[in-house]
Amino acid sequence: MTKVLFVCLGNICRSPMAEGLMRQYSEEHQLGLIVDSAATSRWEVGNPVYPGTKQILQRENIDSSHMFSRQIKPEDFEMFDWIIGMDHENVEDLLAMAPKQARHKVHLYLEGVPGKENQKVPDPWYTGNFDQTYHLLQAGLPLWAEKFKMETKTD
Repeated sequence: MTKVLFVCLGNICRSPMAEGLMRQYSEEHQLGLIVDSAATSRWEVGNPVYPGTKQILQRENIDSSHMFSRQIKPEDFEMFDWIIGMDHENVEDLLAMAPKQARHKVHLYLEGVPGKENQKVPDPWYTGNFDQTYHLLQAGLPLWAEKFKMETKTD
């Protein structure tokens, strides 16, 4: 079973939105993924999903009541097959934290989206544009799902 961890700075906006959307996508397409999210920082540890993200998830009929910010842990690099950062800073932080043998697991979320390969998912905490974040995350779901399926076939 493929295990995916989405990561952003605080784990209250982008990464829990990605977690919820991918979990739902996995269920709808019977992918059997294990999906979680985490933060690179400790700033929001223990806090619930930010209201703008909660509103998007509710609109999509995704329960966020069990989602609370947590910081990435060393064992996450062993447990998860894919560790996907929302922006370049997250990816750099993850690569700095990752043991050498786990660095290949770290990816930028939009790297597989044609025309957006080197772009970040903007942080709606700063932009206030939660719909923009939602649309960018939605664009990546089928592409990531395909990568996860291909990995499963080669295992």
